[in-house]
Amino acid sequence: MRHRKKFNHLGRKVGHRKAMLANMATSLVMHKRIKTTVAKAKALRVYVEPLITKSKEDTTHSRRTVFGYLKNKEAVTELFREISVKVADRPGGYTRILKTGNRLGDNAEMCIIELVDYNENMLTATEEKTKKTRRRRGGKKNVEAPVAEAPATEAPAAEKAEE
Repeated sequence: MRHRKKFNHLGRKVGHRKAMLANMATSLVMHKRIKTTVAKAKALRVYVEPLITKSKEDTTHSRRTVFGYLKNKEAVTELFREISVKVADRPGGYTRILKTGNRLGDNAEMCIIELVDYNENMLTATEEKTKKTRRRRGGKKNVEAPVAEAPATEAPAAEKAEE
């Protein structure tokens, strides 16, 4: 029985799946963004986020543990030197999955998985969009206010003239 076993096997045996996830995690660490299917990206997120958390503490034991998963020296040094410094204050959620549509050949859902702190376009977009307005009934009243005040000043003068 497979009660409470939620891991996606991705249609592969254990050795193939571990090798594929290690290669994808290495590519993600080295290139900061890769294009893959949604199912593989979700499996990769579960695989790589604990490694990034472990890289925040730079000890020999954590380096050896991460190397056991990634199996690539250059990726481990990149993770511990650059990525862990950039995500040091983030409490989790180091990756982002952006869906890009379906693949032409087999109609598989494709996406881009990227490290959150390395997308400069989205970081600048969130800083620029600080002010939000609410939608409400009646439209904008600030534009109407000066126009409505001008006739109001003339109306009392007209009333005085009639008296």
